[in-house]
Amino acid sequence: MNLALWLHRAGLSHPGLAAVASGPHVVARYGDLAERAARLAGGLRNRLKLQPGDRVAIVARNAPDYLALLYGIWHAGLAAVPANAKLHGAELGYILEHSGARVCFASPGLDADIAPHAPASLERLTAIGSAEYDALFSADAIAVTPRAPDDLAWLFYTSGTTGRPKGAMLTHRNLAAASFAYASEVDPIDPGDAIIHAAPMSHGSGLYIMAHVARLGVQVVPESGGFEPDEVFGLFRAWPRASMFAAPTMIKRLVECPADCAAENIRTLIWGGAPMYVEDALAALDRFGPRLAQIYGQGEAPMTISTLSKQDIADRDHPQWRARLASAGRPFASVEVMVADSEDRALDPGEAGEILCRGNVVMPGYWRNEDASAVALRNGWLHTGDVGAFDADGYLHLKDRSKDLIISGGANIYPREVEEVLLTHTGVREVSVIGRPDREWGEVVVAYVVGEASAPELDALCLERIARFKRPKDYVFVDALPKNNYGKILKTELRAADARHAIRG
Repeated sequence: MNLALWLHRAGLSHPGLAAVASGPHVVARYGDLAERAARLAGGLRNRLKLQPGDRVAIVARNAPDYLALLYGIWHAGLAAVPANAKLHGAELGYILEHSGARVCFASPGLDADIAPHAPASLERLTAIGSAEYDALFSADAIAVTPRAPDDLAWLFYTSGTTGRPKGAMLTHRNLAAASFAYASEVDPIDPGDAIIHAAPMSHGSGLYIMAHVARLGVQVVPESGGFEPDEVFGLFRAWPRASMFAAPTMIKRLVECPADCAAENIRTLIWGGAPMYVEDALAALDRFGPRLAQIYGQGEAPMTISTLSKQDIADRDHPQWRARLASAGRPFASVEVMVADSEDRALDPGEAGEILCRGNVVMPGYWRNEDASAVALRNGWLHTGDVGAFDADGYLHLKDRSKDLIISGGANIYPREVEEVLLTHTGVREVSVIGRPDREWGEVVVAYVVGEASAPELDALCLERIARFKRPKDYVFVDALPKNNYGKILKTELRAADARHAIRG
């Protein structure tokens, strides 16, 4: 069950269909891409003497060659280790050492950043586009190497904000199941439909590559290699019926961009990686119309725990529409999801607990980390670390990460609930709510705000909308919130900065 067979099949049956584009320009058709992957596989196996199951890292910015690299690795029966190109060389060195990658392909310039930190286990560090790189594609093509469904395909290193990243082992079965779920429940694909890879192909956006290959779609890589709102709108004009995966912060930037959005050409804008605040979702719906979908997942269950469909998001006439818009949707049909207490017992609708899931999309464990695997997968369920609750209609409502829960005076306070209220103020652009240690209350609520609103205005707003004990005891106004490379607000860093501020105060 090698995922490379999907590309091999497409290359045989539809060699002339567009497969990869750089901006508006087609740079590879399915026949070309399949041949290129097969030749790279031959180079990896016969010239570099890699064996099935060996790991090959890709440390690359978004680029058209990402497709040939990924599928060439799989074609050869190897496992891919796509790493975030924005990481520091030392961080990448850890991933290379921990994964045991024998070969690493890197974007030009990144190879020099990695080299001082490369472990002894890395045999080759090859710059994409170099003579050494091109030589691998001149090798004789080989047949697709057979792989079992539970063989490792993608070693997905988490983007956690504390400790070393863990390598979630994603198998061919995991990635196939996630692809089927996407194409059936999130974003049905017709041959020739495009996906724009403006988010990193090493993570969220890259996980939708396979579904588009299976359905003969076009992988469109922005010429900038990343996310620029004006460029993205131009690509929607160039590629009718295109979709794009984006973090909520990216969707917000698209909404605020004054350029012509060509909404009629957008098939689906899928957001994930973090919750979308209701006010931001409403603004996106007003601008783009019924073309928005949400997914909730983790690297350990790639992109596939629950989904809020385009139909649900657009159904303004439904009596529960606004409440559903604040939810993470319903569990995917291929996944079993439970909200549980500390003993892994199912809770009733309306009761908050940890979100657990199981199914063919769930990883078999973490690479070289049996202890973490046992904790995450205890009792046969993936423990997400997220707090949520089902409503009576089966929609999953995320509260927060369990570590972000604030307990003040014995009462549980979910930061997102407070953030949702603060964001309704027109003078608030961004906000993050954390707990600050307090001798009397255990913790008190603190809001870090980007915007022009005043503390008295925000306090009055909270008193109108939520219980008095939930309102922030302090408002800290800042120019920007700390974020990681994927646009997620780093509450760990915010808490650390707040602690330093408290000590100085």
